[in-house]
Amino acid sequence: MDNTTNRWRTVDVIVAAVIAVAFGVVFQLWNVIWKGSEGPFAFFAPLQSVIYGVWLIPAVLSALIIRRPGAALFTETVASAISVLLGSPYGAMAILQGAVQGLGVEVGFAAGRYRSYRPLTAALAGALGGLFATLFDALYWYPGTSWASFRLPYIAFGVLSCLVVAGLGSVALTRALANTGVLDRFPAGRDRAVV
Repeated sequence: MDNTTNRWRTVDVIVAAVIAVAFGVVFQLWNVIWKGSEGPFAFFAPLQSVIYGVWLIPAVLSALIIRRPGAALFTETVASAISVLLGSPYGAMAILQGAVQGLGVEVGFAAGRYRSYRPLTAALAGALGGLFATLFDALYWYPGTSWASFRLPYIAFGVLSCLVVAGLGSVALTRALANTGVLDRFPAGRDRAVV
């Protein structure tokens, strides 16, 4: 981190909340797309998790921008709660799922002691978030499925999706936002070459 404190500033909370609300709405759209994609992926159902990464973008994005422990967990959990308030078909369990996803992303950034926000760290955080999320899915949402023919491929495709879409996609999104100047109050805005 660029400073010696992990204390959140008011602007950190506001930005995390804005990201959470925006992605809570995106989650509702993604819920529809997810349900609608069951048919096209019917030939090999585990492959559906290649579109999973969108659900973890707010966790990685907020961690890259705010650079404080807990940013990923907070933002992902609040985004999930917003989606529940908007009528998520997954009900209140989506809030727990969001917390699990955010926790996985936190583990990725914690591995770098919250000092590295480079693409490799973001990719690791996305992948770990995907691992936590799809493992949760395998155990909670798909309890009767086979590990060999469904769960393991589902987890593998989901981890890859989260690595690319949430991890590297959030790096690209952070860079794009930084280049506009809107992140100048954050290390991500001042450190454009690194993120």
